[in-house]
Amino acid sequence: MNSPLPHSAVAQPPAFSSPDFRKALGQFATGVTIVTALNAQHEPVGVTVSSFNSVSLHPPLVLWSMANSAASLPVFMACTHYAVHVLGAEQKDLALQFASKGIDRWAGVVHAPGHSGVPLLAGAVAHFECFNRSRYQEGDHVIFIGEVEHCSHRNEAAPLIYHDGRMK
Repeated sequence: MNSPLPHSAVAQPPAFSSPDFRKALGQFATGVTIVTALNAQHEPVGVTVSSFNSVSLHPPLVLWSMANSAASLPVFMACTHYAVHVLGAEQKDLALQFASKGIDRWAGVVHAPGHSGVPLLAGAVAHFECFNRSRYQEGDHVIFIGEVEHCSHRNEAAPLIYHDGRMK
């Protein structure tokens, strides 16, 4: 249930610097994902993302976020479907490739179309094929809520972890 705060309630200004905040956030170990979609020309688009969470089991919802400055943001804002891929420990090079700028991120990448046509990456620990249900502008990011239409996973696969600014 949403309950509004009193109109007089406001957050205090931060008592820390942006680098300090980023360093503190880096102490939380998270998985590494790649989110893929198709642009308006039906070409594959993908980006490495570490901000992925479950939201709800009923209905099945997940969330992830993307910086307002990301070049591919307009694609993800407009697409009807995308796929979130939880990467395995052996996929660090793939994560770095999809995090790079100015290269063909899809060079040498094995993938196949999912149920909605969105590219699914081979070898991921898990796939979540999502309907692009909601988008929320907050601060310098957009939060995406995806309704999972299909998912799959590999049993006993070690995930790729991001902690303290490094993938492990």
